Amino acid sequence: MSLTLGNTTFESTDLLIMAIVNRTPDSFYDSGATFSDDTAMAAVDRAIDEGADIIDIGGVKAGPGEFVDAEEEIRRTVNFVEAVRAKHDATIISVDTWRHEVGEKVCEAGADILNDAWGGVDPQLAEVAARFKVGLVCTHAGGQQPRTRPHRVTYDDVMSDIIDTTVGLAERAAGLGVPRTSILIDPGHDFGKNTRHSLQATAQLNDMVQTGWPVLVSLSNKDFVGETLDRPVGERLTGTLATTAVSAWLGARVFRVHNVAQTRETLDMVASIAGSRPPAVARRGLA
Repeated sequence: MSLTLGNTTFESTDLLIMAIVNRTPDSFYDSGATFSDDTAMAAVDRAIDEGADIIDIGGVKAGPGEFVDAEEEIRRTVNFVEAVRAKHDATIISVDTWRHEVGEKVCEAGADILNDAWGGVDPQLAEVAARFKVGLVCTHAGGQQPRTRPHRVTYDDVMSDIIDTTVGLAERAAGLGVPRTSILIDPGHDFGKNTRHSLQATAQLNDMVQTGWPVLVSLSNKDFVGETLDRPVGERLTGTLATTAVSAWLGARVFRVHNVAQTRETLDMVASIAGSRPPAVARRGLA
């Protein structure tokens, strides 16, 4: 299936980077380094320069923390979406939100994708995506409520649950009028899952790919990487890139990341091994 985001259509061999720009003062990764307008825009500029295809703007920390209502989330995201759209007109803009009120405002401001990381907990968000004809990310969160951590979660078969949930959300969205070529499914690493669940979801990622829906993965510096290698947040890049390479080889097409330059090189290498990208130079053995 081709993938259309914003005004651009991508082929099945295109591997896209979605760069994370958090408009929060308490991000788990950077502790609010891009909370201000200036630092956030600098992060956008840098991500685009390093090869990002999509900018994903978030106004609420995914994990537990200070309560952020819809009005504050709108304040953190809408004006910034407008600013990014004005400066980088051709860039695809995503907003990470589960609330339809926020979705409405950011779409009016120029967002191209609504990234629903909490598995359709607000069913009206898909209705907003349909009305504005924007992209939608349908994520498996194991039935967790937003900003909660899993506790002793069990599945008979985690990948079957992931597929049933995400495909169901995708088909509902398409039925509402979200363009089928603008819908992605996401296994939701760490969301409603322990480390073994996330590892299994990665190993069986091709099962999601075989559904025909484009697959997005959000792996960057997550706890399942940290627990697997026993590394704190600041030391998870190697594990993240290894998981990225495996996911790309198994067919994932969009990668939500903090470290754009390193991810771009990783994906380019995978694409060249797969034969969909020629080497940047080819001198060896010719002279």
